[in-house]
Amino acid sequence: MDYIKTFDIELEKEQYYAGETLVGWVVIENTENIKARGVRCFLRGKAHVEWKITRGGERRTVKEDQYFVDEKKVVWGKDKHEEGSFPIMPRGHHHFRFEFKLPECALPCSFESKMGTIRYYLRVIFDIPYASTPQGLKYFTVIGPHVDCMEDRYLVPVSCAAQSEQCCLCCVVGPVNIEATLERSAYCCGEKVKLKYEIQNGGEENAWVICRLIQNVEYHINKGVLGLTKETQHEVWEARGQAVRPHTTESFHDFYKNLQVPVMPATLVDVCKVIDIYYILRVSLGLEKSGERLGMEFPIDIGTMPFRIPNSPAPTIRYEMAVDYVEGGLYISPEFQLGQVYDGTAEHSREDIILYRPVYVCVPDTSCAIINTGSHATDGSVMGNDELTEEKCTSV
Repeated sequence: MDYIKTFDIELEKEQYYAGETLVGWVVIENTENIKARGVRCFLRGKAHVEWKITRGGERRTVKEDQYFVDEKKVVWGKDKHEEGSFPIMPRGHHHFRFEFKLPECALPCSFESKMGTIRYYLRVIFDIPYASTPQGLKYFTVIGPHVDCMEDRYLVPVSCAAQSEQCCLCCVVGPVNIEATLERSAYCCGEKVKLKYEIQNGGEENAWVICRLIQNVEYHINKGVLGLTKETQHEVWEARGQAVRPHTTESFHDFYKNLQVPVMPATLVDVCKVIDIYYILRVSLGLEKSGERLGMEFPIDIGTMPFRIPNSPAPTIRYEMAVDYVEGGLYISPEFQLGQVYDGTAEHSREDIILYRPVYVCVPDTSCAIINTGSHATDGSVMGNDELTEEKCTSV
């Protein structure tokens, strides 16, 4: 309408935690008096998964939704079903304040991928009878679920050991042992993974450790007896240690300096019924001629509350967008872009304007030089298992 010059939604901040109060304003500037029913504001939090399947030769789309928040408030005027005459909004510049209390329960983090999304948003309707109804949308980020790296269960060190024997002409040459210890199992983005290890190289080849951080995302649709599940897996980074010469033993306690967690979504397990996100730290042994021989896996959690040293200042927390080689940072929905048409998969132009992207908790730190192999992603499959002749995992 020509006499509505401004129609906008403003928020006190752009990211919120479960249990916090969301505060904002509906901003309307009108040049004429307007007879309207009212201004209604809706708060919604919703997870959505969707993909295509082929059944009986027919291609169709399957999808499912889950709602976490669904509330409404009238910020001016009357509700849709209230009776009586309509009020008049005088011309001028108006700020209508509203508040919503987010649930105290565990809320999943905001998330964007091609197959599934978790979005929190405000929808405002300016209900004007006998005329087109202006509407506005405002997306914001929820930081969740609550994963505190200081919880006791995350602070228990975990050790794994594996042994492999090389064979040459049916004669045992010598065992190659690796023992790795993860000091804690939860990390915030920007922190370094506290891994140390020892290699006992009784063989005839140089040996070194290969460490990979792997992101797994599962999408679920409750259809049929067993339901439908789709999985994606991304190798976040790969780091290699120093070579250990034959018939020597070496311990490495500063390898963690090469293992920085990039910005990516927090662990999300048993919080959202349609999307699960979890991470694995895979440690294997590389041999000069034999290739990778051993493999051990450490489940780790990506948290929303960083590790704190007792009696020291709390670490600085920032909120940043996920890196572009993991789920949560790979895909930008076309509805959040202004500029050329973009399907969310190709490299986007720097001139495009991105209207919204979720952010995640990050502890600022000096960046590490890690070989990124995140482009090696699989869809619906699992990376091959390394040969493992002996493995044991114990809590220290």
